[in-house]
Amino acid sequence: MDLLKSFTHPDEVYALLRFKFGGCEVVMPKCDFSTMSPSLRECYDLLNKTSRSFAAVIQALDGDLRNAICIFYLVLRALDTVEDDMTIPKDIKVTMLKEFHKRLLDPEWKYMESKDQHKIVLERFPSISKEFRALEEIYRDVISDICAKMGEGMSIYLDKKVDSMEDWDEYCHYVAGLVGIGLCRLFSCSGLEDPIVGEDTALANSLGLFLQKTNIIRDYLEDWNDKRIFWPRAAWSKYAKDIGDFAQPENREKALVCLNELITSALEHISSSLLFMSRLKNQSIFNFVAIPQVMAIATLERCYNNPKVFTGVVKIRKGEAVRMMLDANNFETVKAIMRHFTIEIVDRIPEADPNSKRTRVLCHKALQDTESSQEYSTSSFYPPLYVSMGLMLTAISYTYWTQISQWYEDLF
Repeated sequence: MDLLKSFTHPDEVYALLRFKFGGCEVVMPKCDFSTMSPSLRECYDLLNKTSRSFAAVIQALDGDLRNAICIFYLVLRALDTVEDDMTIPKDIKVTMLKEFHKRLLDPEWKYMESKDQHKIVLERFPSISKEFRALEEIYRDVISDICAKMGEGMSIYLDKKVDSMEDWDEYCHYVAGLVGIGLCRLFSCSGLEDPIVGEDTALANSLGLFLQKTNIIRDYLEDWNDKRIFWPRAAWSKYAKDIGDFAQPENREKALVCLNELITSALEHISSSLLFMSRLKNQSIFNFVAIPQVMAIATLERCYNNPKVFTGVVKIRKGEAVRMMLDANNFETVKAIMRHFTIEIVDRIPEADPNSKRTRVLCHKALQDTESSQEYSTSSFYPPLYVSMGLMLTAISYTYWTQISQWYEDLF
């Protein structure tokens, strides 16, 4: 149970209860479903079915940007589903990826043969493409352009392996950096943000790389079990003959060195992330960007030098995630959060780690960039018996309430 996992972290308990009982303004949907066309309602239904976390912050965006990003997400989710579906023959998949952006103009196109868990977006693609065509031209141009570039890049990496660190950056650019670039262009097109937000593609790309590298690092075991390798050979081959060797206990020391090297690479993007967020003016866009960024640094901190990465999936507590989601609504607090987790990494850097010097340099740079008047902590304590009993009763009530409530269901 989420509340009990945060039992010794009272700030997280408070955040969970606050979130569940109405303090979730950050992610409150602003959609008026009663005024939507049937196809647009279906798109938001697909959004909620395929993205339990991003669905909330997308629906909290202001104005017509909300629909544009909803459709952008679904188009790329459909494209990603094609890439992920290992049952689609490669020759068919290559054609589908390269020509996927053209399907946006075909009212009848859909794909019914997918076996992927998100196949529903391909099966119900006519509703997505219909709403795409209903968007303003400035939005359509961005979405179509990014879809074309992303499909081309995905087709390249069906055969090409992620060998060098440059390959890692390139792969992450195709699957996430382009998403960041597209989002930033949409932000500017909406008029809610200045032109520079969409024009600075290097910064937008770095924003996406930070998130993608974090996911790749965290998902080592899941990807290896699926026979998908996204850790760059240039890194792992220094410590093992086969990347699967890291899952063996006898190779744990070398596995941790490789893990820390990749986390160090991800830390290079913190400064870009902070600079980008400092430029944002619209509150709903700031929330949309900031929440994944603070989740990423928290995940990197939890993974750093952590052998559990090689035995399962390392996750931050839901109470911790909810607390950050509720608090990360201004730049000073975001800096404080990122500073806190950076300090946690610094405190755990092994002296014998061959990448320790580089890791410290990047962390100290991040600490300079995150100087803030605010503080953030995740300290824990073990409460006295009477407090424990009170929290236990609260947890029982919380569970009952969760079972009967639908509004906040499955946000994570």
